[in-house]
Formats: sequence, C-alpha cells, structure tokens
Amino acid sequence: VKAETAKLPQTQSAKQTLPSTEVNPAERRAKEIMAIQRDIARRRRRRIALLVTRLSFFVFLPTLVVGYYFFAVATPMYATKAEFLILQADSAGGSGLGGLLTGTQFATNQDSIAVQSFLQSRDAMKKLDDDMGFKAHFASETIDPIQRLPENPSDEKAYKVFKKNVKIAYDPTEGVIKMEVVSADPQVSQAFTEHLITYAEERVDDLSKRKREDQMGEARVSLDKAKIERRKAQETLVALQEGTLLDPQGEIANIRSLISSVELQLQEKELALNSQLNNTRPNRAKVDALQTEVRLLSEELSRQNTRLNEATAGEDSLASKAAQIQMAQADLVTADLFLQSALQNEKQTELEANRQVRYLTTSVRPVAPDDPTYPCAFEDTVLAFLIFSGIYLMMSLTASILREQASS
Repeated sequence: VKAETAKLPQTQSAKQTLPSTEVNPAERRAKEIMAIQRDIARRRRRRIALLVTRLSFFVFLPTLVVGYYFFAVATPMYATKAEFLILQADSAGGSGLGGLLTGTQFATNQDSIAVQSFLQSRDAMKKLDDDMGFKAHFASETIDPIQRLPENPSDEKAYKVFKKNVKIAYDPTEGVIKMEVVSADPQVSQAFTEHLITYAEERVDDLSKRKREDQMGEARVSLDKAKIERRKAQETLVALQEGTLLDPQGEIANIRSLISSVELQLQEKELALNSQLNNTRPNRAKVDALQTEVRLLSEELSRQNTRLNEATAGEDSLASKAAQIQMAQADLVTADLFLQSALQNEKQTELEANRQVRYLTTSVRPVAPDDPTYPCAFEDTVLAFLIFSGIYLMMSLTASILREQASS
C-alpha cells in the first residue's frame, strides 16, 4: 500500500505564469533614448527642410534668376577706355612756390578737377546726345529691357544711364584722368569716347582763355589809358608852343641883355654930356648931339623895360607861358614814363598769360574692343549669390534675436 501510495501523482500548488509588467530599467532607458533620438532626428530633418526651403526661396532662386539674366538675357556691352593729361605750357622763368610747382600735376590740379566734373555733368550728356544721339542709342530695341531707356526718355533718366555708363576717375598723384565709356556697340563706344575727349579739350581751352583774356584785358586798358594821357599832354605842349615863341626864356634873357647894353651906353653918354657942360665954353653942337643921344637911349631903355615888364608879369607874359610850357613838358615826361610802364606791364602780362596756357594730351587713345566687356556673367552671379546670402544671414540673425528677446 505504501508503494502504491508513493506512485500516485502529487498535487502541486498553483503558480502564476503570466508575463510580469515590470521592465528592466536598462531596457526602458534605452527605449527612451531611442525615442529622443528619433524626435531629434525628425526635428532636425524638418529644420533642414525648412532651411533648404528658405535658402532656395531667398538665395538660390534669386541667384538663379540673376544668373539666367546675365548669361542669357543681358545685352553684351563694350567698354572703351582712354587716359589723358592736362598740362601747363612750359615757362622760361618762375620764382617762388609757383615756379617749383610749374610743370607738375599740382599746377593743373584745379583744371583737372573741373574737367572731371564737366565730363560727369548734364552739359556733357546733352552735348553727346546732340552730336551722337546718346538717348537714341540706349533706347534701341537691341538692348535688353533692364538696361534700355524708355521711348522719349527725360533728361533725368538719360543722365542716370549716362552716369552708369560713363565713368571718370582722376588720379591726383599722377595727374591722369581715366575714362571708360560703355555702350552696346564697340564703334559707338569709341565715338562717344572721342567726342567726350573733344569736349574736354574745348573746356580746357575755355578755362585758360578766360584767364588769359582777364589778365590781358586789364593790361590793355592800362596801356590805352596811358596812350590817351600822353596824347593829351603832347597836344597841350604843342598848343602852348604854337601860341608863343619857341624860347620865351631866351627872349627874356635877350631883353635883359639889351637893357644892360642900353644902360651902359646911356651912362657913357650922360658922363660925356656932363663933362661938356662942365666946360666954361662947351661945344654946342656936341652938347646937342649928346643930349639927343641921351634922350634916345632913355626912350629905348624905357621901351625895353616895358617889354621886360610885359614879358615877366601878367597871365599872357612870356614868363607865364614859359612856366606853362615847362609844366606841359613835365606832364609829357610823366606820361612817357606811364606809357613805358604800361608797355612793360603788357609784355610781362603777356608772358604770364602764355604761362597760363593749358592743353590736353591723350596718353591712351580710345580703341574699340572686339569682345564684350560687360556683363561679367560668372563674377556677377557669384556676387549676387554673396549679396543674397548676406541679406538672408542678416534677416536670420535679426529674427533669432527678436525671438530670443520675446521669449525672455
């Protein structure tokens, strides 16, 4: 019985066999890390997609449009370059600081700046339009719409195109004026450049001509005035000499000499008459003769004294006329000195005016290019890309700063 009882199956207590809800902490941490990484990757992909979209919209697409314009649409432009100098005429003399600067670029610095301003002015643009049809050329249908002028453009619009396509630069260290003229045709570009150089030559001539005329005008006025004064002095002297004796002083001296001679003779005759009268029995014939001679000599002396008084007294006397003639001669000498000084001043002014002469010399003559100069498609496209990238970067930084400030 004991053996049978030992072979019977034994009852066992029930045990829980369901899976446990408890998870291993290491596995749970791994799952959480995996979920975080997936979320980070998803957000990163979304941000990269948004970044690529923004870059495409704000940078790549505009760059593509600009590149298409430069490579396929933009009209080829031809640039003609030229260089010229404004020089001063060689002078034989010169002293001081002006003599040191003569012949250098500093002597023509102001003229070069004036010519540069003129070539960039509306006046030059109008001259070029009148002579070469500047507006008509840039309003041609062969030029792309962006660079083309509208039909019947205003001077202001044409001037903007003129400033864009005519570039003038002045180097003060070397005194060289550099010019670049851009147009849609190489021959037209060369013609524009040559006409602008011609305008510059005319303006340089006008500037130096005005200086010379101003200087010479004053010298000529002074010379003409000196000539008129000398002519008046000479006419006055001639009129005085025609109305009197040639030598009034000599005439007065002759009268005085004659009076002295008559006085001596009268004195001798009076002595002879007194000696005859002192005789007890004077010779009556001699006495009468001596008395007659004394009377005649006295009358002659009185007449000569009257002549002398008339010659030395009164406004119409010989002395007065002699004084007037001397004054007129002195005025004539003074006028001659003034005339000589005016002539010398005119010659000196003429020399100075010749030193003021400016002339334009072309060091690099304009030559029509055989290949288009603009646009530089690749360089301009890269530049547009950099510009759009910089704009996008600035906008992104600004937006980030604003968001950060708003969140704080």
